[in-house]
Amino acid sequence: MNLNYSSSHKNSKPESGLFYIVGTPIGNLSDISHRALNILKSVSFVLCEDTRQTKKILNKYEFTNNLISFNQFNSSKKIPKIVNELLSGKSIALVSDAGMPSICDPGEDLVKEIKTRGLSIICIPGPCAASTALVSSGFPSSKFIFEGFPPKKKSERERLFLEISKNEKTTILYESPHRLKKLLCELKVHCGGGREVQVSRELTKKFEEHIGTNIDEVISFFENKEVLGEITVVIKGISKPKKNFSYDKSELRQELLDLVNAGLSLSEASKYLAKKKNLSKREVYNIY
Repeated sequence: MNLNYSSSHKNSKPESGLFYIVGTPIGNLSDISHRALNILKSVSFVLCEDTRQTKKILNKYEFTNNLISFNQFNSSKKIPKIVNELLSGKSIALVSDAGMPSICDPGEDLVKEIKTRGLSIICIPGPCAASTALVSSGFPSSKFIFEGFPPKKKSERERLFLEISKNEKTTILYESPHRLKKLLCELKVHCGGGREVQVSRELTKKFEEHIGTNIDEVISFFENKEVLGEITVVIKGISKPKKNFSYDKSELRQELLDLVNAGLSLSEASKYLAKKKNLSKREVYNIY
């Protein structure tokens, strides 16, 4: 491919002693930015969840760098060494197998340690499965809850699903393909089969799918199928229950009279009390 990344992106060259969090594609390798490629090409070395996955990016864009394994199995031993490398002036990039590092991976612990040492961190933003699935779902997205992978311990799972059943905000979960059917059945028990949900798989890849509209439908879809690919589950929040204040008509009439006697017009007083009591303005007005 032989692209010249540095010619138009000289300001993306890494500086010594800096730590870069680099977002990488969640499936389609064309989704990586020029800035991310510049950093991966130019840092002293790249920390990878799986070096084989990261090497696919380097091979596609025809450059090399020193790739070092950094994952849940070796992170505790490597964090002190990585910090020392930064202190010595090395520039280092962190990537995950897909998407943004530090979300559901040991990069979170490394970033925390680097911050406590007063070292500088720069994030090169990139794709994220959670936000990609969220905005594709059509569910409310201005406020949402990201829970990552559900816990394996039964009591913790029960607590999570109980919270989801009561959430008014959209909830996003990650799940492995072989555990998806179990997750869906547990969600049905706690949330009901009619709860709106979308399961997204293989995001940005050739066989990308968005399955749903509710839990029952998704369970039926996967019933006789083998679940494959990376899975993101988006669960719509419950509708906020309407407040239903019971009220005494005689007391409400007296409040209305008091406000009118205080100088408010009947319309203004009715509007004020309607908002206060969660009633319609017409309902309050007719009590006068």
